[in-house]
Amino acid sequence: MKFSAPWRNKNTLLKQALLLLTLSSLSLTTLAAELDKSKMQFIGPLGENMLLKPFQTAHGDSIINNLLPQLQAPTASFSVYGKKYSWQPFNKVKALTLGGLQALKFTIETTRFSQGTLTLKGIEQGQLFINGELQQAEANSYTVALNNGTHSVIIIAQQVANWHNVAVDFVGKDSSDKITLSTSATKRLSAKQLFDAPTISGLSLAPDATHYITTTQRFDDKTANQAITLTELKNAQHQTLYRFESQQPSNLIWSPDNRYLVYLLNGELKQLNRKNFSIKTLASNFSEASGLRFYDQHTLLFSWSKSATSNDSLTKHYKGLQDRWSYARNVKHIYLLDTQSGFIKALSQGALTHSLEDFNSQRGKVLMSRPTMAMQASTHPETELVEVDIKSNKLTSWGTFNTFNLAKYSNKEVYVVAGPDFKNGAGRNLPDNVLANNYDGQLYLLTDGGNKVTALSKQFDPAINQLSVLNNGDALLKVTERDIQPLYLFDISKRRFKKLATGLDIVEQYSYSHGRNVEVLLSGSSASSPQQLKRLNLSKNTATVVWDSKPIGYANTQIPALEEFNFTNQHGVTITGRVYLPNNLDKSKKYPALVYYYGGTSPVTRGFTGRYPFNLWAANGYVVYVIQPSGSIGFGQAFSAQHVNAWGDHTADDIIAGTEAFLNKYNYVDRNKVGNLGASYGGFMTMLLATKTDLFSASISHAGIANLTSYWGEGWWGYLYSGEASKNSFPWNNPKLYSQHSPVFHADKVTTPLLLIHGDSDTNVPVGESLTMYTALKLLNKDVELIEYKGANHQIFARDKRFDWWSTMLAYFDKKLKNEPQWWDSMYPSN
Repeated sequence: MKFSAPWRNKNTLLKQALLLLTLSSLSLTTLAAELDKSKMQFIGPLGENMLLKPFQTAHGDSIINNLLPQLQAPTASFSVYGKKYSWQPFNKVKALTLGGLQALKFTIETTRFSQGTLTLKGIEQGQLFINGELQQAEANSYTVALNNGTHSVIIIAQQVANWHNVAVDFVGKDSSDKITLSTSATKRLSAKQLFDAPTISGLSLAPDATHYITTTQRFDDKTANQAITLTELKNAQHQTLYRFESQQPSNLIWSPDNRYLVYLLNGELKQLNRKNFSIKTLASNFSEASGLRFYDQHTLLFSWSKSATSNDSLTKHYKGLQDRWSYARNVKHIYLLDTQSGFIKALSQGALTHSLEDFNSQRGKVLMSRPTMAMQASTHPETELVEVDIKSNKLTSWGTFNTFNLAKYSNKEVYVVAGPDFKNGAGRNLPDNVLANNYDGQLYLLTDGGNKVTALSKQFDPAINQLSVLNNGDALLKVTERDIQPLYLFDISKRRFKKLATGLDIVEQYSYSHGRNVEVLLSGSSASSPQQLKRLNLSKNTATVVWDSKPIGYANTQIPALEEFNFTNQHGVTITGRVYLPNNLDKSKKYPALVYYYGGTSPVTRGFTGRYPFNLWAANGYVVYVIQPSGSIGFGQAFSAQHVNAWGDHTADDIIAGTEAFLNKYNYVDRNKVGNLGASYGGFMTMLLATKTDLFSASISHAGIANLTSYWGEGWWGYLYSGEASKNSFPWNNPKLYSQHSPVFHADKVTTPLLLIHGDSDTNVPVGESLTMYTALKLLNKDVELIEYKGANHQIFARDKRFDWWSTMLAYFDKKLKNEPQWWDSMYPSN
């Protein structure tokens, strides 16, 4: 029998520990790699005769930040104090020391989330910028975390003893963390591009079409969540005549004689002379005014709100269902302002809010709408359309309606946009036993003081969203047509709809001139093309590009390819969709896929970007299938009616069948790595699908509905939306609909990993819906995560939150569908 002394065991353990430590160090050493100098660009010396380097001055950071945009620009050379400097390969640099400043530039490509350390060797004073953001160093080493994508690196060297000793090393956190240097002229699409690129946020064309106004909005790292906004007055040759920079106007309108531009600025009503650019204040104390319109040359119509007196009492006594809305007790009325004297008179009065619909100055009439009572206990509140005579103040009612969106004059007649059930079902194109979806906007003509109605769009499948009336009585319409939003012209004399050739999938905004030869200024985008500003000649039906964001915000950027994919469902109905493909697709490989849908009353439109960046997902290596299941508007009344009293029935069938058809066609998609996601009603669909199928390997629900009853009762608009989605059905007369279609009642059937995301201040779908599902799945020991965004409502708007939200979704799918948990774990560490 042998005995071992305690010290001997300890010595053996010590030796093993030292051996492991040595092996670990060797492993890290072997992972370290010097980045290829031939793939780096060098420029300098810049300002070689400078007295002091930036770091030796009190304004060093500002000096460097001023230079940075020029270094980032994709140019081969630039000038400093009249001397031209050119970028050259770093490995061609022979100098030992140089004066002034020097810079290195290179591009890193990653195919997955990668972490590690970048070390700058031989640079005694310098800064490292990745994607324009300054990195913080510790002894010339930078800890970096790079998302899947293209990353631009700028190194500004202020003091170097010997350029032969300068190098950049990278050490990955583990063996999976790898980067490559790219010399390609093209780069992958990034989240920053999609959010920060300039967009037209406002536009207006002068009545004579000689001038126009645009408001451009962009973001950058310096201003963070604060938009950089610029409003400009331009001529027909697109030259800037006047620029608002420090303060931004709103409610811009043009005088009928084309002499003035009137707008609101800091609670004052201003007038800009278009000829000499002098500015006159027309009225002060104009806060809460909106909806400015010229009634005639010297008279303005506008809406003026009066906010309810703030109440700091301990309790709130609700006056009705709408009183849950924070603005429910505010009242809005219509006023006239004489611009010459400043005199204002009211055109409406009382406790009911009045909304300005339209006016006809030749007839001396103003058209307004108002609820029939302040707080209405109805799923379809009544709206009264009223007309006031300016001279006599006589008020005439054109009728009271349960479904109403907007109204406009056409001479003595009135156009109305409303649901199919308007005026006892005047616009229905459905069998008698089928309930209509009144979110499906239809066009009508009211005559004889509202007693007679003519349905104009019964055979027109697109749903009508916006309406403008031209001088000849024709209507300019923005519609939802399948998954696009084009412009149509309605010829009132021929009762005919004509599609306008805008060349855009989605028309976002438009404005038109008032002459005989009508011009239309419009902005919009397409599924694979970022925003453009165009000018369309109505008579010729041709459009020309005025401004394009692509060369500004997306230069040398590879946009994922797009394919159309439709299939026929079990009822013989064509279900449309589209598929975004990863860059440099190799069909011999297997790819993960994401399936996106809404499923509510609207299709998922073809805008280039938005809250859900399909192009970005594809650029990150996913095949993205966007499906338009039964129930949405834009496909005809029979299609949209499938939404009523269904709560996911037809929608779920279409999504499951569509995904199967998609997988059968796209055989390079890995069937075991398919994720799905949706928001709001789409979030409800994600939860519901998790109880119906195991087709998906990971799911995300943003602001989804877990319990139809609690959403119906607690959401600010829950009972109103349910007026169509659950028409004539309530928890007491149709409990089966409310319970059996609620995902939480079937939580035990869920087998798919599920991420729930919700804003904690969501007033549309309260955060309790995700909490309810989370509670159920946690008690059932299911794979579920819940991420709550503080201060966020139904949508994620703020730039910092938006980037975090986009990253959260991709990181979750990377973990579940790519077996790459590092990104998720770095954002949400388990400890």
